[in-house]
This record gives sequence, structure tokens and C-alpha cells, in this order.
Amino acid sequence: MNVKEKLFEKLEQKEVEMIQHRRYLHQHPELSFQENGTANYIKSFYKDKDVVVTQPVAESNAIIVEIKGQHPGNTIGLRADFDALPIHEEADVPFKSTNEGVMHACGHDAHTAYLLGLADALIDIKDELPGTIKIIHQHAEEMPPGGAQQIMASGALSDLDEVYGIHVVPVAGPEVIGYNTGNAFAGSSTFTLTIKGLGGHAASPHKTHDALVAGTNFVNTLQTIVSRRIDPSEMGVITVGSFDAPGGANVIQDKVTIKGTARYLNDDLEQFMYEEIEKVAKSVAVGFDITYDLDYQFGYPVLYNHPAQTQAVTDILSTSQGDYFKHLVEIPAVSGSEDFAYYLKEIPGTFFIVGCKPEHMEDPYMNHHPKFEVNENALLVSAKSLGEIAINRLSAKA
Repeated sequence: MNVKEKLFEKLEQKEVEMIQHRRYLHQHPELSFQENGTANYIKSFYKDKDVVVTQPVAESNAIIVEIKGQHPGNTIGLRADFDALPIHEEADVPFKSTNEGVMHACGHDAHTAYLLGLADALIDIKDELPGTIKIIHQHAEEMPPGGAQQIMASGALSDLDEVYGIHVVPVAGPEVIGYNTGNAFAGSSTFTLTIKGLGGHAASPHKTHDALVAGTNFVNTLQTIVSRRIDPSEMGVITVGSFDAPGGANVIQDKVTIKGTARYLNDDLEQFMYEEIEKVAKSVAVGFDITYDLDYQFGYPVLYNHPAQTQAVTDILSTSQGDYFKHLVEIPAVSGSEDFAYYLKEIPGTFFIVGCKPEHMEDPYMNHHPKFEVNENALLVSAKSLGEIAINRLSAKA
């Protein structure tokens, strides 16, 4: 029995435990930068195992587990995130969130569960492995500045030769693994615009500076940035997700708060989109005689999948296509963002997806939906694919 066969046998034996991990974590979700219970659960899992466990970022919950093989080889990083979202769960599952208003609506519970199982299996066979594997249990993926940036700044991964990660997405079932090369996930920024006008009686609009009308003009004009200011061959998205203007039917409001996000697949657009949004805000201020405050936060960079490592992944996984999964497909660039991008800015590697569409859903709810569900067969597929990549790349020549 070769190393891959031994690893897969171990993973199959641990599948039930992976599902148990996932369901426990799903019941006990915690928000970004507040994942104390989750971190303790992860640390307790590694207690008494023959590994080195460190927490590289002061006052955070990031955990790195070092698995040392018995022979010379590369140092490979494998990452999973473990924070949840401020969403009230509506999924009808027996292991529903017990933390009111917080839910694992993005699949990070599944990520952590399969990585715990994979780490355990790699520990079991570590005497047959070359090199070193660093298991990266990452906090705070959902909230900029993000946990990945903090871990990279700590220097704890400065010795990595390559890094790999997975996201589960219900665009297909677990029989599908998707990859893409180059600029693969969008960069993102967020903004909050506060418009201050002069309120008054609805019957006398001429005596006011209507913040609500100014705000609606701002929202409508924003879309011309994408349609008229960005090259049509480039991907750009500006979305307003919140327009807060509380008040009565007969009152002209003097303050409006607008929140939104900008996304792009070209890092050059990061500063450009900020400057254009600022221009729109200034033009609205002049046109409607209001003042404003723009709080603009640059978020995650564009995620770049390195071509050589992505090709290596497809070569490795193609040997197992038809075994534990059926389809290895190239997918288009994704407009969502991922702070895994921070690892790939400095370390060669790639980030790919595993389908997690539930068998009972024809039209599944996507990530970040209150009814989001995971097909738990995706746990074993994720663990096997990431494990297969790791044991191959440990001995890969540069």
C-alpha cells in the first residue's frame, strides 16, 4: 500500500468524526475576531498529538500546527478558516446554531472539519512523509483586515514553499472540483457615505437640502463608474447594500447613511474605483448643496492562483478523477473575495473549490444565505483532494 492509499484509508476511517466536528462547530458559531470557543476546540483536538501547536498572532485565535515528516522535503501550508457570519439561521437542520444571530453560512465549519480530519490522518502517517506540513487554522476571514494578513505579518509562514486551500460552494455536488488560473477571486473594498443636508417639513422642500434625494442620486450615478469609466474587458462591480434614511412620511430627512462594496479583478482598479466614488460624492455635494463624509476601507486584494502550482494541482487530481470525485473543471473568475489572497501574494500556491450542493436541493441556497446548507460528502472529497496535493508537493522539485 503506497502513501496515498494509506492516507485515503485513514481519511475514510475518520469521515464520521469529520462530520461530527462539522456539526459541533455549526452549532457553536462565532464571529470574526471573537472565535475563542472555536479556537479552544481546535487546540483540544491536537492535545497529546505529536505535533507543534503555536498561536502566532498575539490576541487572536489563529492556530498553526506543524507536522514534521521523517525525510527531507518541502514545507507546504494547508489552510482552513473558522469564523462565522452575523446571520440568523433559517436552515432546517438538527444541529442548528445555538448562538442567536450567528451562523456558519459560508461553510467555514466544513473547512475546519475536513482539515482536522486531514491533519489527523497526516499525523498518523508522518513517519512516511518528507518535509513539513503546516496546518493553518485561520480566524477572521469574513472581516477585513482579515486573519490571513495578520498571520502573514507574524512571519509564521515565512518558510513555506507553497500554500493551498479550498472553499466549498453549492454550485455543484461534491462530485465536482473546480479550479482557475491567474486572477481568480476579486479584490474588494467597502465604503460608508454619510450625507448631511438640512431637514424640514415635507410641504416645504424648497427650504431644505434633501439628503435622501442626494443619496438616491449618488446610488444611481455610482453605476456609471462601471458602465462608463471602466474598460468593458475588465470586471468591476459596485453594489450598495444599505441605504439608511429613517423617518416619517411628512419629514424631509437631513441625514442618510449609505454602505456598499466595490469589487475588481485587476489590482489597478482598487485605487481607481475609490477615486471615482469620491468624485461622485463630491459632485452630489455640489449639486444638492449638502456635505458628506466618505469612509472608504480597502479590503482584500485580488486572489492570484499561480499558474505552475495550479497546473500541478490539475495534474495530481486528474489521476484520481473518477475515483472519489467525477469532474475536474476549469471555472471562470469569481466575483467574491477571499483573504487567502494575502498568502498567494507572497507564497506560490492555488485556491480551488469543491461542490457542496445538498442532494435534496435542486436550487440550493448559496453561501451567506440564512438557509445555506452543506452536503457533508464534500468533507471527505475536500480532505482527500487537499491531502493528495500535499503529499505530492512535499517532494516536488522547484
